[in-house]
Amino acid sequence: MKHPHLPTTEAAVTAIHEIAREFGLEFAVTHDIGADQTSRRTAAGAFTVLDPDGSLPHEAFVELGGSPAVTVRLFPEDDAKVTVDDVDFEDLPRDSVPAFLRSVYGGLARVKGRAFPPGHWLIVPLPGDETYRELIPHTTLTPWLARNARA
Repeated sequence: MKHPHLPTTEAAVTAIHEIAREFGLEFAVTHDIGADQTSRRTAAGAFTVLDPDGSLPHEAFVELGGSPAVTVRLFPEDDAKVTVDDVDFEDLPRDSVPAFLRSVYGGLARVKGRAFPPGHWLIVPLPGDETYRELIPHTTLTPWLARNARA
């Protein structure tokens, strides 16, 4: 399924803010603007604000209060890193982030465990045929992860 296009970091922040309002979550955002401020441009020279193409990169870090603990780092390159209870989902397309958050807060996300090889995975299905799956790095599940465990 094609997700609505979010052409800028600010558009994605606005979409996440709407989801926070929809689910009654606290919302905090930090903006990093300029090549010398964004995390992936550490090679930018001192006082270099623009990229070589003349654009002004914009990155944002969003924290959503409530359970589960969720943070979203939106990168200028149209991707994002979403962390759900210390489980990192790297390189999510920016356009998929709102649907991802709706799945998490809407009760569609689940934890699946296996005895061999031992481990648990957090699985987040999105509308259509898109599913994200990440290994849970710690052996003890948080209360939210344990509550969403399914056989």
